[in-house]
Amino acid sequence: MIRRLTLFLFTIVAMLTGVNFVCQAQSQSLMTRHVREATLNGQAPFVKKLPATQSLRLDVVLPIRNQSELDNFLRELYDPSSPFYRQFLTVQEFTARFGPSQENYDALVQFAKTHGLSVVGGSRDAMQVQVTGSVATIESAFHVTMNVYQHPTEDRTFYAPDREPTVDLPFQLWHISGLDNFSTPHPLYHHRDLSVKRNATTGSGPSASFLGSDMRAAYYGTGSLTGSGQNIGLLEYYGFDIADVNTYYTNAKQTRTAAVTGISTDGTSLSCLDKSGCDDTEQTIDITQAAGMAPGVTTVYVYVGGSDTAILGAMSSDSPLPLQLSSSWTWTPADPSTDDPYFEKMATQGQSFFQAAGDSGDWTTSTYPSEDAHVICVGGTDLDTSSAAGPWSSETAWVDGGGGYYAKDDILIPSYQQTAGVINSSNKGSTTYRNGPDVSANANFTFYVCADQTTCTANEYGGTSFATPIFAGMIAIINQKQNSTGQGVASSTLYSLAANSSTYASAFHDIASGGNQCTAGSTYCSSAGASEYLATSGYDEATGLGSVDFNNLMNAWTGSSGGGGGGGTSGGSFTLSATNVAVTQGNSGTSTVSVVSVNSYAGTVSFSLTSTSTSLNTYGCYAINNAAVTAGATATATLTIYTSQSACSGVSGAHSFARGSATRAASSRDHQPPLRKSIPISVAALVGILFLGFRKSRKAWSVLSCLVLVAMLGFAAGCGSSSGSTTTSTSTDVAAGSYSLTLVGTDTTTASLTAGTTLTLTVN
Repeated sequence: MIRRLTLFLFTIVAMLTGVNFVCQAQSQSLMTRHVREATLNGQAPFVKKLPATQSLRLDVVLPIRNQSELDNFLRELYDPSSPFYRQFLTVQEFTARFGPSQENYDALVQFAKTHGLSVVGGSRDAMQVQVTGSVATIESAFHVTMNVYQHPTEDRTFYAPDREPTVDLPFQLWHISGLDNFSTPHPLYHHRDLSVKRNATTGSGPSASFLGSDMRAAYYGTGSLTGSGQNIGLLEYYGFDIADVNTYYTNAKQTRTAAVTGISTDGTSLSCLDKSGCDDTEQTIDITQAAGMAPGVTTVYVYVGGSDTAILGAMSSDSPLPLQLSSSWTWTPADPSTDDPYFEKMATQGQSFFQAAGDSGDWTTSTYPSEDAHVICVGGTDLDTSSAAGPWSSETAWVDGGGGYYAKDDILIPSYQQTAGVINSSNKGSTTYRNGPDVSANANFTFYVCADQTTCTANEYGGTSFATPIFAGMIAIINQKQNSTGQGVASSTLYSLAANSSTYASAFHDIASGGNQCTAGSTYCSSAGASEYLATSGYDEATGLGSVDFNNLMNAWTGSSGGGGGGGTSGGSFTLSATNVAVTQGNSGTSTVSVVSVNSYAGTVSFSLTSTSTSLNTYGCYAINNAAVTAGATATATLTIYTSQSACSGVSGAHSFARGSATRAASSRDHQPPLRKSIPISVAALVGILFLGFRKSRKAWSVLSCLVLVAMLGFAAGCGSSSGSTTTSTSTDVAAGSYSLTLVGTDTTTASLTAGTTLTLTVN
């Protein structure tokens, strides 16, 4: 009997171990869609399987960690009444608080290698691992079949997976870029129909065409700021030929001082030569227009890549980090939320991402990512100036400019467009979905362009491609003037300023004539000349808030900053930053806190530190002295954090942590299914108890079998469930782990004058 029972118990252990193995190997679906609708509904007929030996390059993207905390942080970051207003994070701070854990990142790298994929790029800061592999390897790793289909609207085939990918990991991934080439990115410039008479212009370039410097003169006038000390980042899907940029400046009789530096984000070539069949028209337009508005910027970085996630990952994690970004391309991912993590990341880091609204009239199809709530969408106008290289004279809506809303992408209206008066019956905007554009600038066929080392053209190219980098140059000038860490989603400030009637009248050109009706018969006109949106007084879906009188806008912008940091009430303010802390369990560590005077603030700042961790609030404490800040200077204070109850009881002047809104930034164990390494103690105890009972009664055999089966089923049901951290602590020490803390500084004489920042405490 004992032998039978022993055999039975060993069988139980083996079965539980098998359940444990299943739990670890359970495939996880991804958090975004990958299968194209055309392959699901049969509009794209199957052609053949993709050759098994063909090599593909993929970007495997990990999800945001602590998404709800990020959502709350973003709300406070753009709320002028919050102490965290414009308290932007560094790349490293974002990664520590919201990026993938090191454990999950390392697990993904190991997963790729184990499944025969070569890791060729990516970083934890960029939230992605870039891999290459054969089709056969990719199919095995992600449980898909790669097929070739006939494109439903274009004369070409494309490859794509037959089903949604899954991965054998104990946590979910966000997205895999590169599994299909259904949608090819395209630039948002267009060539004029040469049968139509060219538009007369008052530019200073050849044939009276507009140069980038003319846009600076029209919108900024004789302002002296140039964007000195700032960098501009451009999103491009192909490289460029610097010879075209140099030819442009030579023919315009101007000197370029800004460096132009190409950055390959995924191995894509930085060279784009006409003789090799590569067209660099868009790339040259973007460089010359951005530098034309802000000629004193240090560097124009050209981020080149083959996928959206590769480019955006690099733009949001580079060093130095460019605070003003511009995209004049459109692409269509299978899931409109694909790039959300990167746009949210940029928003927390103070980066302003400007996106062209398109050149096909009202949005009857997706013009992604123009509708994203975290980008600033730029529309087009038809500009007249009073003279060559002269000031603004008049402006109307450009008939080909993109705008409207696209309900199918289901991108909801952001808070800044819910301001009273923005959406009304006159402009026909949506109160449910994101509307575009936000602002506009000249996009008519009135520009001078050099490309492909063939010939330069005048008054032949136009598009919101020209308008978008102009605004990136403007934000560079604002950041120069404010010596700022960025403006982030500048739409929040633009709409706030426009809500004041006097500010709107001085800082914006309210464009009330024309509409975004594309030219009937043009190959790029999606609706045969129909026009949904006419320019109206105030906001409209042809020009947004209009174009800007940049000098007045900048002056109003500086005065609009409120809250704890970012720049400037009339009485001054201050900003905070703090270094992260790493300690051994039970010991103490220090953080250097910097208090920066803004607009000549002078005063004394006291501090409070917030945590919601029960362990930290129970066993930890901190000490920090006040900081005396002189006008225009930076003061420092030393924050000491103690992680032992015994140490806290002996520290003079120690403070307990406040129990506020901060949340623990724990490792992935707190948010993802852990790898089970042993049979739960409760199950082992159950088996032991039943063994004792069995010795007293053979009838217990059937009871034993039933109860153990229930235990096994309960254990199996727990596959993939989340548990707390597996680390433990002594009874008087803070538990090992990673904690996100909130430090708030308050002026000792004016309690409403505050600033906040976050730091990470790591207890090893």
